[in-house]
Amino acid sequence: MDLTSFDVQTLGSMIIGLISQWGLKVLGALVVAWIGRMVARSIRTVVERLLRRANVDATLVPFVAGLTYYLVLAVVVVAALGMVGIQTASIIAVLGAAGLAVGLALQGTLSNFAAGVMLLVFRPFRVGDWVEVGGHAGSVHAVGLFSTVLNTGDNVQIVVPNASVFGGTIRNYAANETRRNDLVIGISYDDDIGVAIRTIRDVLDADDRVLADPPPLVAVSELGDSAVNLVVRPWCRREDYWPLRFDLLRTLKERIEAAGCSFPYPQTDVHLHRVEAGAD
Repeated sequence: MDLTSFDVQTLGSMIIGLISQWGLKVLGALVVAWIGRMVARSIRTVVERLLRRANVDATLVPFVAGLTYYLVLAVVVVAALGMVGIQTASIIAVLGAAGLAVGLALQGTLSNFAAGVMLLVFRPFRVGDWVEVGGHAGSVHAVGLFSTVLNTGDNVQIVVPNASVFGGTIRNYAANETRRNDLVIGISYDDDIGVAIRTIRDVLDADDRVLADPPPLVAVSELGDSAVNLVVRPWCRREDYWPLRFDLLRTLKERIEAAGCSFPYPQTDVHLHRVEAGAD
């Protein structure tokens, strides 16, 4: 028998055997990969539309949609490899170990990222709101995936990690349409409390920024060491909070003094006792 023909026949038989054994599996894996890719794209498009309809932050939409696409694609690839007989358990284990190692190495960064996602989804504050977060207060300039940028009242920029923002207490002073000013006015024990209260109410009634509903509160709150303390709690629109507070402090002082009342200074009475020499 000719050696050349034998080699050709043997090679042809091997190829036919491989095609018959693996051809359908490889073809099926390619079909699954192709269909899976189309499904991943469709899911990404649906996720983008749902997020935009839900008014999710524009920074977060492409990231979430892209992450969904690659997760679905990874599942498809693992399924396709399994169809051709490749053991995927070891691949999944390696990917899991690699993910765990990366997660531990980037623990702080990932916590900031996760907090940023939560902030962009739930939106406890928006750009322009005056907030107190992470031990800092200021106007929100930007909310990113890893940090939140604040501008303080004296125009200093502060970058706060999102983990500190979402993991702590958030005070949003611009969330509600109205706010209440809390003032404490101290008058002398010799003054007429009724005159002081009527004077304060006249000042509040004359200011258009003071809301009638809820009505302002003026009452005696404490009998202090040096003064009778009156609480003054008028409501106003949030944008009028500081202008109203500053104006009331000056106007109330001037009007209360004009009404004959006074603002006592803190004082301490010291009593001296003479001790005779030689006394026990």
